[in-house]
Formats: sequence, structure tokens, C-alpha cells
Amino acid sequence: MSGKPLLPGTATLGVMGGGQLGRMFVQAAQSLGYRTVVLDPDAVSPAGAVAHEHIQADYLDEAGLARLAAQCDAITTEFENVPAAALERLAQQRFVAPAGAAVAVCQDRADEKAHFQASGVACAPYALLRADADLAAVPASLLPGILKTARMGYDGKGQLRVRSAAELAQAWDELKRVPCVLEQMLPLALELSVLVVRNAAGQVVSFPVQQNLHRDGILAVTQVPAPAASAALQQQARESAARIAASLHYVGVLCIEFFVLQDGALVVNEMAPRPHNSGHYTMNACDVSQFDMQVRALAGLPLPTPRLHSPTVMLNLLGDLWFEPGSAAERSPDWAAVLALPGTHLHLYGKTSARRGRKMGHLNITAATAAEAEAVARQAAALLGLPADW
Repeated sequence: MSGKPLLPGTATLGVMGGGQLGRMFVQAAQSLGYRTVVLDPDAVSPAGAVAHEHIQADYLDEAGLARLAAQCDAITTEFENVPAAALERLAQQRFVAPAGAAVAVCQDRADEKAHFQASGVACAPYALLRADADLAAVPASLLPGILKTARMGYDGKGQLRVRSAAELAQAWDELKRVPCVLEQMLPLALELSVLVVRNAAGQVVSFPVQQNLHRDGILAVTQVPAPAASAALQQQARESAARIAASLHYVGVLCIEFFVLQDGALVVNEMAPRPHNSGHYTMNACDVSQFDMQVRALAGLPLPTPRLHSPTVMLNLLGDLWFEPGSAAERSPDWAAVLALPGTHLHLYGKTSARRGRKMGHLNITAATAAEAEAVARQAAALLGLPADW
């Protein structure tokens, strides 16, 4: 950017991608008076439904990109698999954050891990599989491990656990022998994530550390403050996240996921160049949300240090809740009973149909104390038929 901020009410902000993260970015931008434009190939999308304009086009469509650039003063992305080339193309005409180069690193696990190491942040021991020679050279110390496709994997997709060299070879065949990363399986105690925000001037702030629970590779529960992480460990995670963002010359909201091992060591897992599911709690528990900060970073506005004003538990709501257990019969969750509980904040994403495993919304539970938030969250989970296993 030129250094001159895009002031509220005076500019148009664009977003590549029409999913729920784009929707919440658009809503945050509109609350500050910005005009918004979404580019997404689907005729119906959560973000496109609420934006001032929806450009229906492929992410690499030249005419669509030209329309977006012509209408917007600055442009961001709402998910990491938007082609980096499209962001670079837009950057020839408009300010784009995060930059295509930063997104490209996040799109490839091999590049991502190399960047972690270059930043001085420890990650799990790993090996790259690109050819038969790589398979033959895998050290036995990496087994048992998790084989992950280098590109396009998310929410547990493109990942297979392997215990032996034979299982590794079979798993690579199942993944069509695309470039992969084999990570050593580590003894985990818990999972944390950090939302770090950086602007073009190099100012960096971060949100409170989140403690996360995943089920079947999909985030299920987030707790803030992180109940099992010491203050020193949380500070280490925030400093590591800031270092990774700075070394990427990142602008925008970046989520860094960490593993805490049973011996207390902290290792970085992966990063997402966008707001993150684990940061949805910020919409009701902080004085600014992750989407507010995405808007501020893109527009070149000041970045205040976010403050947590309420302990919170976030429950991810998947499409399974819209079906009877073990049946294809559809139902409507009992939102009236859930919303009768104190401190509950329901966010549905405007998706037209539910599917098992599809992210349909989230429920934030805030309270005066962490214990009170947890107690209400367990009540809400019981009403929804969710396990209370955190």
C-alpha cells in the first residue's frame, strides 16, 4: 500500500472466495461502511449472498479478475486454495493481502515446513516423497507416521496413518503417488492455535491462544483461555507465530496451529493464510473479531491488541446435526432450547443444504468464568447430541 489507509466508508474491499469465512469478512467490512465484492464460481454462496456484488467466475478467469480489480481498492482471500497465480495477477493492479507468494507457501506442505525451519520454529520430523528413491530412503525413525498430500489437504482429507514401510508404500499408492510429506507421529498432549495479525507497516498483534479438540480431523471444540497451556507456553506460541508471519512478510490474519507434546515441547503443525475456525470465538469473546482485524489489515488501519473480555467455548456445527442419528431423515436442531441457555451466540453460515461433515455454523458460549462457559457448553452439546469429550 502507499501508506495511506483506506478509510471506512470511502472504499471497496474485495474477497476471493464465497464461503463462510468470506461471508463473515464481508459482514465485518460492511459494518465499517465499506462496499464489498465477492468473486466465486458458484452461483449461490454464503459470501455472495451478503456482498454488494457477486462476480460469478472461476478464480483464474481473466475477465472476472479484471472486473474485481476494477471495482476494488484492496483484495483479500478467504481460503488457502485460491490459486496464488490469481492473487499475483490481481496484485498487478490492486493491493492484495495476503500476497500470492505467502499463500503459495501455505499451499504446499513441503514449502511450509521448510519455511518453519527457516524461521527457527520446530516442526515434526518429516520426509518428502516425490519419487521411488524418496520412498526407499525414508528412515525407520519416521514410522509410525502420517502421510499427507503436499497440496490440497484440509480437515483430515489427503491424510493416512501408516505404521510400517509396507503400509507407507500402500498409502502412497492410495494417494495416487502425488507429492507427499511423511510426518513422524508424535506423542501429543494437546493442540493449540494462534491468530496473528500483521499489517503492511510491519505492526504485529495476536489474539489469546486457543486450545482445540479435533474429531476425525475436523475442529470440534475451541476453549479460550487455553485451560491446559501454561502462560510461558502460550507466550512461546505467540512469539513463534509472530516470527513466522514476519518472515513471510505476511499482511492479514494468519492462523498457526501447534502441537504440545507429552514432554511439554511445542512444535508447529501447519498454518492457514486467513481467519480460522478456531478463531470464531473472537466474534463474541473479544473486543475485536478476527474478521474485524482482517478488514483493518487489508485497509491499512491501526491494529489494536485484541482483548478477551469473556472466557468462551466454541462448538463447531457440522451438517450431521441436521439428520437423525444413523438415519437419512432430516431434522432441525433445537435452536430454541440452545438459545435459552445463558451466553449462547449462534452463527449459521447461510448454506442452502446440510451434508454430513459440512460446516454449517458455530456456537459461541461466553460467561464470566471459564468454568461457567464450560458448564453451559456441555448443556448445549447435550441438547445438540454432540459429545462433551473436552
